[in-house]
Amino acid sequence: MSKKIKTFNSVEIMDIGSKGQSIAKSSEGIVIMVKNGVPGDIVDIKTYRKKKNYFLGNITKYQSYSKIRVEPKCEHFGTCGGCKWQNMIYDSQTQFKENKIRHTFKKIFNNIKIDPIIKCKEEYYYRNKLEFSFTENRWLTNKEINSKEKEIEKRGIGFHISGMWDKVVDIKNCHLQSDPSNKIRLSVKEYAINNDFSFYNSRSKKGLLRNLIIRNTSLNEFMVIIQFFEKNTEKIKSILNHLKISFPEIKSMQYVINNKENDSIYDRDIKLFYGEKFITEIIDKLNFKIYPKSFFQTNINQTIELYKTVKKLANLKGNEIVYDLYSGLGTISQFISKKAKKVIGIESIKEAVQSAKESAIENKINNVEFEVGDIKNIFTSKFVKKHGDPDLIITDPPRDGMHKDVIKEILKLETNLIIYVSCNPSTQLRDLEKLQEKYTIKKIQPVDMFPHTDHVENVVLLKINN
Repeated sequence: MSKKIKTFNSVEIMDIGSKGQSIAKSSEGIVIMVKNGVPGDIVDIKTYRKKKNYFLGNITKYQSYSKIRVEPKCEHFGTCGGCKWQNMIYDSQTQFKENKIRHTFKKIFNNIKIDPIIKCKEEYYYRNKLEFSFTENRWLTNKEINSKEKEIEKRGIGFHISGMWDKVVDIKNCHLQSDPSNKIRLSVKEYAINNDFSFYNSRSKKGLLRNLIIRNTSLNEFMVIIQFFEKNTEKIKSILNHLKISFPEIKSMQYVINNKENDSIYDRDIKLFYGEKFITEIIDKLNFKIYPKSFFQTNINQTIELYKTVKKLANLKGNEIVYDLYSGLGTISQFISKKAKKVIGIESIKEAVQSAKESAIENKINNVEFEVGDIKNIFTSKFVKKHGDPDLIITDPPRDGMHKDVIKEILKLETNLIIYVSCNPSTQLRDLEKLQEKYTIKKIQPVDMFPHTDHVENVVLLKINN
């Protein structure tokens, strides 16, 4: 038997790892990473690969099931790349997320206190944005592969299988976004197949239909953006007209031609086919316009909880100057503006800054300013001289964290308070390690934005050392 292949019987699943994997540990102390295990399961495992410090394996038999295991709601669970914790009760999910942050921060900060995670009231239908991929050659189930049917429709639209960029699961019913999201996706698919439109093939780089984005707001406004790989004006208008007639609730219908390697639309020209260029969201009686390229938190109810947390930690008295780094649509800036003297946001995406300025005018907020550009180039001593020394810095960077030059400027400023919002505790920890040169952590508050996943938002309050 190969050294890479081992069998382990009656092994307990001990913990949750990253990317939906679970961690088992044999009686000899050997660590094995498997899929679809829940802590407390007793399982038999057959490994298939040896890593430096652990094995990768598959569960071959469940000897007994964990008390925290539940039946997944979604029929695509285990195949689709999303919602990998759906087989575990929600309260246990949030406990593991707290443990994840605690374990991450213990690497550098000892005896750190972490407040109980702010849980999500809605376990399903909480997202306001989903992106689906069209495929000419969808993932087939074993039942379909073994079927005696001569012709199986292989065109589909759905989510990629985790770790397999060219494999897409055809989704029948997704529990992440409220209807008519499912109806819109299925209608596009049915119309395209009935009219023999080509679906994208990621290997041959051919096909008309490439990507579908559906966005919605708490006001029940829907935006649909279809990404086409090939330019066929007649077919494009045909499918867009079909949606326009079938779904009057769509407020904004847009499309983009994208024949480059990746499906990112941020450098593409997006065309308005019907309705408005934006949809509107309301947070604390403030209106925000969401455009196709706008970054906006995908769980609106938890976003409000997140912003309330930031406002509480800021504890503004009304005479403070606040810098909002990576400000996006200016939502945090405007949310806290009534309690501050002045808020200045910096954001690299031009369209987001324009939207932030428009919404500030619409919301009649006159003590916020926004500047566009790469933060590491804008956030300098010249910027500070122009706007004044900040009393508080709020930073909400992307998953990669803050640029080293931004951290250097923060340390140079010696601002009294920093609130660091992050969707990636690992890069947040890396940045905090540098900031501890002059700052002490005063509070850590996790917020669960994405039930059934290992993702967690984390808010950290830092105070300058005396």
